[in-house]
Amino acid sequence: MTAPTTASAAAALADRETLRLCTAGSVDDGKSTFVGRLLHDTKSVLADQLASVERTSADRGFEGLDLSLLVDGLRAEREQGITIDVAYRYFATDKRTFILADTPGHVQYTRNTVTGMSTSQVVVLLVDARNGVVEQTVRHLTVAKLLGVRTVILAVNKIDLVDYSQERFDEIKADFDAKAAELGIEEPHVVPISALKGDNVAERSDATPWYTGPTVLELLETIPVQHGRADDLDFRFNIQVVLREHASDYRAYAGRVNAGSIAVGDEILAPYGRTTTVAGIDTADGPVDSAHAGDSIALRLADEIDLTRGDLLAAGSRPEDVREFEATVVGLTEKELRAGQAAKLRIGTAFVRARIASVDRVLDIDGPAGDDTSPEAVALNEIAHVTIQTADELPIEPYAARGAVGDFLLVDQSSGNTLAAGLVGKRLR
Repeated sequence: MTAPTTASAAAALADRETLRLCTAGSVDDGKSTFVGRLLHDTKSVLADQLASVERTSADRGFEGLDLSLLVDGLRAEREQGITIDVAYRYFATDKRTFILADTPGHVQYTRNTVTGMSTSQVVVLLVDARNGVVEQTVRHLTVAKLLGVRTVILAVNKIDLVDYSQERFDEIKADFDAKAAELGIEEPHVVPISALKGDNVAERSDATPWYTGPTVLELLETIPVQHGRADDLDFRFNIQVVLREHASDYRAYAGRVNAGSIAVGDEILAPYGRTTTVAGIDTADGPVDSAHAGDSIALRLADEIDLTRGDLLAAGSRPEDVREFEATVVGLTEKELRAGQAAKLRIGTAFVRARIASVDRVLDIDGPAGDDTSPEAVALNEIAHVTIQTADELPIEPYAARGAVGDFLLVDQSSGNTLAAGLVGKRLR
């Protein structure tokens, strides 16, 4: 067999899929060490970084490498009062490249976890083997479900501190599997690891002969990368900019394809029941015959229609225009959301006046008390079901495909601060 050429090997590496993942867990569950271990064992650490970690570890009397130091810069910045919602780390293997969103563990930063999970295809939840599944684990699992994350890996960390006990691992796995089943998380993966010692993170451990499943890295390399969910939907395109060039009579509508695909000659469904066809599709690299979810394009239409920023162009079907809908929201600021409160709604590229018609239910994910079905407000980091009314009719549809459609922000009218992030539920009228 002929060995692959350097060019073919380079091409194979360039064609590697990219998986986006997020880490989450409670404080002191070992997330920093886990992320450091992944970076170290995939050889994604520069030599000078590693040398610095070795020196600092030795100065602190640490046996071996304190891999948490590889991400401690972020922690130091937070201690200085610098706000950093999510830190992104990049690493790669021969099979894939990875973008890792490292989120804070404290309960007060649930909003940051929402940010990290919102673009992730896989969530790695860490728990301390001594503590097992705790309230914050359930909170993060709930957020993952709400955001439509398909794959959750539970890394039972510090398994070395319970003497690599299979009995303790099985207890935690049974508890987690039950919680995942309640929330409808299909086929969660549970792996016993020691981020400090490297057990079952990137390499299989001889200390857990009773565990025959894959390592965390093996899971990350083999879990299918979900590409087609947004492509499976009907075409959705929110106009961001209207392009006009009077000298050449050029008119096009620029934006990003949120969902589906479109081709020259396809019928377009515009606002107010108007229809037209696609006369051309322009990109930064020139005209193309078709475009798909994620592409930034400028659409030229066959007919002159009065369209503006925020309007939705669709194909196949068009969402119903409504002024009231139910939604799930996550509180993002210390200013509470209350019934009757006015706000600005940003959905797609539209930005309209709205009000919280009612706060219907606040989810209880911290204990067995049950949801609050008569809440007065939605506080920071709380997850709630609300009803929203808008000043103008909008083509709104339920949340799908990881934010391809149906996600929005509520913005404070006076300060411009983001009050909440939301997912559209049922359209009302």
